[in-house]
Amino acid sequence: MKQAIVARADLGMGEGKLAAQVAHASLMAYEDAVDGARSEWKGQGQKKVVLKASGEEELFRLADSAEREGLPHAVVRDAGHTELDPGTVSALAVGPAADDRVDAVTGDLSLY
Repeated sequence: MKQAIVARADLGMGEGKLAAQVAHASLMAYEDAVDGARSEWKGQGQKKVVLKASGEEELFRLADSAEREGLPHAVVRDAGHTELDPGTVSALAVGPAADDRVDAVTGDLSLY
């Protein structure tokens, strides 16, 4: 079991902002998962990987793929309090789910 968090590399987010967006995405997708998947993932150490996306279009394409595969997922839209304009799509989380199911959606992406 794992979760992949995909963050936009084109936004130039600072390290703290990136960390916050990744955390938002992770928690939101966790809440989208069924209880059994959440419990199993927690019991296995909550494995996560953070990956790069080239832009908003790629994030939405990945989110659509996750939806078609029936995977828990979440798209983060920033509130606009600091670095980004309100509503900026900054990150996507896919999973928690079986590694191979998450990889089917995000496996071609580079590590952040």
